[in-house]
Amino acid sequence: MADDEEKTEEPSSKKLEDAKKDGNVPRSQDTSSFVTLLVAMGAFFVFLPSMKERVMSIYVYYNSLIGQELTKNLIFDIGIKSLIELIIIVLPLSAIIALSGVIAGVLQFGFNFTTKPLEPKLSKIDPIKGFGKLFSMKKLIEGIKITAKVVIVFSVAFFFLLEFAKELTTVINFNMYFQMQWLYDKILVLIAIMLFLFLVLALIDLLIVRYQYFNDLKMSKQEIKDEYKQMEGDPQVKGRIKKVQMEIAQKRMMQDVPQADVIITNPTHYAVAIRYDKEKENAPRIIAKGVDNIALKIREIGEQNFIKIVENPPLARELYKKCEVNDQIPENLYQVVAEVLAFIYKNK
Repeated sequence: MADDEEKTEEPSSKKLEDAKKDGNVPRSQDTSSFVTLLVAMGAFFVFLPSMKERVMSIYVYYNSLIGQELTKNLIFDIGIKSLIELIIIVLPLSAIIALSGVIAGVLQFGFNFTTKPLEPKLSKIDPIKGFGKLFSMKKLIEGIKITAKVVIVFSVAFFFLLEFAKELTTVINFNMYFQMQWLYDKILVLIAIMLFLFLVLALIDLLIVRYQYFNDLKMSKQEIKDEYKQMEGDPQVKGRIKKVQMEIAQKRMMQDVPQADVIITNPTHYAVAIRYDKEKENAPRIIAKGVDNIALKIREIGEQNFIKIVENPPLARELYKKCEVNDQIPENLYQVVAEVLAFIYKNK
């Protein structure tokens, strides 16, 4: 059985394409999260001025309501105004973050739209399979990865926070402006360090995910053979079909031999049957050719039908090499073939 064989071969392009159609793609969640975080931070700083303006405008609007009686209409207006401002503030940022998630996926495995993962399957609610997946090697690796990432992130953040804390004894003597400036600078440094760390972890996760993906799709030699048979057809069947086709072509060719004007031979290894219909054709035509056993068969049929057989080894080999069945003879052989035919017609 193919499933019992060791899977040592790299997945074929067909298997990768089938997996992609099923929604099975090498997706690194850490890479997608990093791209989304990076885009979100960039979009936040880009939209920050307009967001501040919107917040200030709604603040001014709320202040203008001080002293007014709260009626149902006023409460409704406040709610609509607040909702509109909130949508204007949040919607562009949310749209860009959502788009960045799609772009992160496209960068990893290209554009792939499929609804197959959404199709209902009984195997998805099978408790036995679900229980088995909880204790699979894949889940174990995922757990180790998550634990390692949490430990690394907290360790690095804690280390730099401790380093920053050592400066507090000096910073406490600064005035409020310099203290806020120091805090702002340290926050930027910590953000840059964390982003670099997340980038490294995302790249490592991407490599691990892709390795696991291609390793899971590896094939056995028998699977590759079976796939080749499905794509190209069984070689044995194709061989038999080709053999039958050759036999049919040879049979049809042998049926045309009695119509030949002359058979040129090697004398035994090659045989080429030529026909020349002056009224229908501009040049003599090859109607049969063969070597060894087929050549002997052509000679035999020719003798049975009283067709003249001419021994001319160079001409026989040249015609066999340069012409296929039903081809007209090449121009450079017109003269020599014409002499042979003239000799045959003269004897007739």
